[in-house]
Amino acid sequence: MRQSEQYTAQTPSVSNIVHKDPGQRVSVLQHVSHNVRRLRHVAEISQSALAEKSGVSRRMLVAIEAGEKNVSLSTLDRVAEALDVAFTDLIKAPDNRDPSRINELAWTGIHPGSRAVLLGSAVASSEVELWEWRLEPGEVYSAEADPKGWSEQLYVFEGCLTLMVEHQQHQLQAGEFMVFASNRTHAYRNEGAVPTRFIRNVVI
Repeated sequence: MRQSEQYTAQTPSVSNIVHKDPGQRVSVLQHVSHNVRRLRHVAEISQSALAEKSGVSRRMLVAIEAGEKNVSLSTLDRVAEALDVAFTDLIKAPDNRDPSRINELAWTGIHPGSRAVLLGSAVASSEVELWEWRLEPGEVYSAEADPKGWSEQLYVFEGCLTLMVEHQQHQLQAGEFMVFASNRTHAYRNEGAVPTRFIRNVVI
């Protein structure tokens, strides 16, 4: 569960809100609307029963399923827990066939440019390691295959990262990310002229 929303004198009463954004290809609220309705039907429970189980009012659930209501991330957490699904199951596009890549705008702030994008997700059975990496030009790091079930999440924020997964090569520019099963040999290379910096999550 996420920490409770934080309040300041400059923010509205609920700060963590999924907003409609006309600049997005499809509003995440439409995904939430479709997913909540579909998953509730799969669970064979009524809106009233879901409201009682989640602690979210039936009026709010009706608005969510209609795609008409901005909703806090903590509210979605409660709905997901009541439906016994992951938070990502509620916000990802219905036609998303790669559960590791979400890439959905999940929050916008009151100041232009403030936003949170959920990039990817992976199942963790033990822990997650958070790393910050820097590779100078020409640097290479080679890794043996991790145990089965492990995965990595990479996000490049400076330079360009060349990722080798066995014999497949991937070029990740600043602002790009990738999630991959790491139970294969893999390597990180900086083939550019400037340092490469990236965040690496090892999901165990």
